[in-house]
Amino acid sequence: MNMEANPAAGADRAQLAHYLETLSLVERLHRLLLDVIKDEFERLGVLEINAVQALLLFNIGENEVTAGELKTRGYYQGSNVSYNLKKLVDMGYMHHQRCEIDRRSVRVRLTPRGREIRDIVAQLFRRHAATLEDRSVLDRLGLDDVAGALRRMERFWTDQIRYIY
Repeated sequence: MNMEANPAAGADRAQLAHYLETLSLVERLHRLLLDVIKDEFERLGVLEINAVQALLLFNIGENEVTAGELKTRGYYQGSNVSYNLKKLVDMGYMHHQRCEIDRRSVRVRLTPRGREIRDIVAQLFRRHAATLEDRSVLDRLGLDDVAGALRRMERFWTDQIRYIY
């Protein structure tokens, strides 16, 4: 059968093209986020910490967590979470302590210095959220729509992984 004469094949190709574009955008947006964080820290003269490490500190917030919990909560593309946690402890941004129940597990929390970095990232994100709306890029409803679509995609991918096993 001629694929060109089949309208469904054209729709399938269009759906695939949109899906691939979405995948590309998600990946590019994550890289751009890291670049934005890096630029903010360079502007402030904070050069010993990289964007992935700053994002880790932001995601830890006021919590005490394990490396495994961070992996499930954050997206650290191309990064080794355990390596970055060790570096952050060595540089004085985080405290670490062996878990009393499971001695193999290490729990981490921010030091005052780590909270300063977290606050810089939080302020950057607050500025961006306000600017998105001020410049009519995305208002709250638009952000809700984007977040909802991405959550649905996350559930879909999670389900795909579960069904493999």
